[in-house]
Amino acid sequence: MHISSSSPIDVVHLFPQLDKMLIELLQTLSPDQWKAQTIAREWKVKDVAAHLLDGNIRTLSMLRNNFYGEKFQGNTNEELIAFLNGLNADWVKAMKRVSPEMLIQLHMVTGKAYCEYYASLDPYSKAGFAVNWAGENESKNWMHIAREYTEKWLHQQQIRDAIGITGLMNRTFFYPFIDIFMMALPYTFRNTKAAENTIVQLTIPGDIGGTWNITMQNGEWESGKIQKDDPASEIILDADLSWRLFSKSVRAKEVKDKIIIKGNIVLGEIALQMVSVMA
Repeated sequence: MHISSSSPIDVVHLFPQLDKMLIELLQTLSPDQWKAQTIAREWKVKDVAAHLLDGNIRTLSMLRNNFYGEKFQGNTNEELIAFLNGLNADWVKAMKRVSPEMLIQLHMVTGKAYCEYYASLDPYSKAGFAVNWAGENESKNWMHIAREYTEKWLHQQQIRDAIGITGLMNRTFFYPFIDIFMMALPYTFRNTKAAENTIVQLTIPGDIGGTWNITMQNGEWESGKIQKDDPASEIILDADLSWRLFSKSVRAKEVKDKIIIKGNIVLGEIALQMVSVMA
């Protein structure tokens, strides 16, 4: 159990910018770059671009048009993840027969409609899907849109990372991404007991980063962004590692030499298990 004290995060205005940057990026790729391996282990650049297209089409079909070709029939989070992984794999496999040129054209058609749809929603109405990784059984549209922003940022960043082209590692695009990811921090500690006023703080240094923390209050973990001077545990890692770690692209034990934990090591290691995607 936890209390989410986070204020709404407005990112809907960033979707058209991300979409434009993605299309411009894809239009520059060479045949070899389309085949480059990404950090999403089983996917090449073209596969990730196809997955992003799936996000556009699935959103418009299900949420805008109320058409669900396949519905989740399970009960557990593990079953949901398996279901989503299956959908993703099926789509990417089918799209292998589609040319890069066609992928770009389809992005140009669906991306605009996708952005317009999310811009049309009342941010405080009930969302079609809950953000499970933040511990929500029901979400508002703003939270669902925020989660969708992290998907769009993350997968475009995977493409850029694979071919060595920057563009998203700046305050405008990265900070909202990591700010949303940090909404999973209280949920990560849902089974962790601690003394009243215990603080766990996570810091990403630099202009594009920030500080996030959770504090034990009346038996619940409450989140905040004001830097505290006396955390029981403080975790410090750089921005480039943070998106890889909290998307489960790498695990903490693989990069422990790049992470600093001050104070309580056990609490720090729990924080590093945070996963802000359905994986």
